[in-house]
Amino acid sequence: MTKTVLITGTSSGYGKAIAELFLRHGWNVVATMRRPDPSAFPPSSDRLKVLPLDTTKPETIEKALSDSVAMFGSIDVLINNAGIGIASAVEATPDPTIQEVFDTNTFGVFRTCRAIIPQMRNQGHGTIINVTSSVTIGVMPLVAIYAASKFAVEGYTESLSYELEQFNIKARLVEPGYAPTTRFAANAGERMQGLIPADYGAFAHAYFEKMANYPTAYCTEAEVAEAAYLAATDDGTRLRYPAGADSKMLAELRWSTSEDHYRARMHDMFAPKLGGAVGAA
Repeated sequence: MTKTVLITGTSSGYGKAIAELFLRHGWNVVATMRRPDPSAFPPSSDRLKVLPLDTTKPETIEKALSDSVAMFGSIDVLINNAGIGIASAVEATPDPTIQEVFDTNTFGVFRTCRAIIPQMRNQGHGTIINVTSSVTIGVMPLVAIYAASKFAVEGYTESLSYELEQFNIKARLVEPGYAPTTRFAANAGERMQGLIPADYGAFAHAYFEKMANYPTAYCTEAEVAEAAYLAATDDGTRLRYPAGADSKMLAELRWSTSEDHYRARMHDMFAPKLGGAVGAA
């Protein structure tokens, strides 16, 4: 029997690549996005359904789930890929911006999971895959708000994995690395205006220069899609699926070395060394 996957945030980037890979593997694919564009997936297929879904609006989640079940009979896998990015100094980031990030990245995941769990429980199986980020393995400067929104999903998913295994439902994490070639950063541009004050200017400039000499190859959409497919089809009990060279490198650094060694390496790779501390006597 052909399996069905529902994916959020498929208009571009990781979500689009994930949808295309599952289609190539013969799955039924429900590709959702806030503003549906069926032309994003030429040529058309009777195994593909493009539906509206905004993770900040519960009514669109319920409608997408009911339409998917009506068309394909069940949903075997949910992939929560929709997300928004931000780089900012914490002190300059206003509450509405923080709330916007958490509403999509964190509460949006909670909403879709809560909506689909009863269906998966009743059908006796299912897999929920939440896409987070390599920042949950190795946190870099100026992403405290984004990292917090993704760390929350990591803890949520790990707890959920224990809670749902009694119903034969798996909860898993895909952790993509840094991918500046996607539209993710570009889409965050307006949101980030004015969020790095002048007092942080020298630090930010030095940090972005370091990022231009990134220590590994950039993560690709194809790598994230492959990690998502593995998470959907793996029969084992694995929880985390790092995607991309940097995510795998950071995972090894985080989990196989001491805290002191990990912190020293992270400082060397990502924290710029400035001439002197601001405000030093």
